[in-house]
Amino acid sequence: MKCFTNTSIRCIHLYTLCFLSPILWAAGTTLTFDGKDTGTHIGEAKRIHPWKEVVLDKEYGGQWIVCGDVDSDGQVEIVSAENVNENDVHYTSAVAAQNLEGKVLWRWGNPAIGRKIWHHDVACQIHDWDGDGQAEVVLCTQEAIVELDGKTGKENRRIEIARDAADCLVFCDLKGIGRASDVLVKNRYHRIWAYDQQGELLWSVTDPGGYRTAHQPRPVDIDGDGKDEIMAGYSLLNPDGSVRWTYKSNTVDQNRGHLDCMRVFRMAQRPEDIRLALTCCGANNLAIIDGNGKTIWEISGHHFESIDIGPVLPKAGSAQIVVDIDHQPMGNSPVWIIDENGKHHARITTDYSRHHTLVDWTGDGLCEILIAHNRAMYDQQGKRIATLATPLSSDPEMQHYESSILIGDMDGDKVPDIMIATPQTLSIFRNEHGKPIKELPLGTEPNFTLY
Repeated sequence: MKCFTNTSIRCIHLYTLCFLSPILWAAGTTLTFDGKDTGTHIGEAKRIHPWKEVVLDKEYGGQWIVCGDVDSDGQVEIVSAENVNENDVHYTSAVAAQNLEGKVLWRWGNPAIGRKIWHHDVACQIHDWDGDGQAEVVLCTQEAIVELDGKTGKENRRIEIARDAADCLVFCDLKGIGRASDVLVKNRYHRIWAYDQQGELLWSVTDPGGYRTAHQPRPVDIDGDGKDEIMAGYSLLNPDGSVRWTYKSNTVDQNRGHLDCMRVFRMAQRPEDIRLALTCCGANNLAIIDGNGKTIWEISGHHFESIDIGPVLPKAGSAQIVVDIDHQPMGNSPVWIIDENGKHHARITTDYSRHHTLVDWTGDGLCEILIAHNRAMYDQQGKRIATLATPLSSDPEMQHYESSILIGDMDGDKVPDIMIATPQTLSIFRNEHGKPIKELPLGTEPNFTLY
């Protein structure tokens, strides 16, 4: 069974120290478990040590990391980036490419102006943009999309964009040619631009459907015609940029914020049978809608943030939603497990659960839940079964950052491995028991996002 998260396929391990007896939830739902794992962990969970531990380039490297075969040698390389933030307008400022042994292959940009940590997506992705079988590194710097040769880091070309359009970078197929030859860029919350591979502007849209944009637009072929529609925020855009439909909540004011996250819960031939999961920042809402934008159910009252989709609980359907509730005090940061029908099955509370993912670590077809902050892996009973051993930064200024967790095939066996990224290191944990996934790409998923 596959586990689905962030952009494509991922699985997470969820760790919990205190495993409580099932309790009666306030809404009348009996939880399978309600675990709390905060403070210093004392327990029997084993420590998993890294397969590879890469020290990121001290000058050009940063905590934003994507991985792929950039030099066409059949093995994964690491691309890490620094970024500049000026009043919530940001851009990629420096990039370093390294192999898994830490050797620097090339560097690009100006390492003197950016920061190594992130607070948002950084516009830097690995993608075979021209379809020649060799990957490029594509980024948004100040006023330009920059395409770098994956082997050398040499600039192939620049495409002029608006000064504030470097918020993120998303590849999609708007023409239906069978590969993601088009690219979306955006400013923080209002405008999206679509360009083709030649750098021609295809369209732009401002406040689609009358609402702010999402953090990252999400391509999805709703009608099966081979062309991507774009979930731009609360509105789904047609491939030409026109609004196809706009999600309207029955319970909350969507003007209070923006769409945080959209994940495909289930694809189907008919749009009315498709299920999309949404979180609404500011409006404090979680919803499942169909491919026509019709609301199936909503849960309001909490700042739901990032969603993973995968089979976690054995008796709760083929897949569940794993979602964190953010903007909570340290020590009271829950992750909920919810089924397709909106039933709340379980909860794990950690010190800080904002960054999480899913992976089948044991090979039993069910996903474990992974939390980046405490490096914990949780099983289907909410019990911490492992802790990922990673180095702590020696620089006092680097102690105040949010760890990033990534999933991807790092050794070429089609089994998703685990990565923990800090501003200084990338720790890679090889998955020796998970089952191969035929369509899993080498490296991290396409259009990687923190949301």
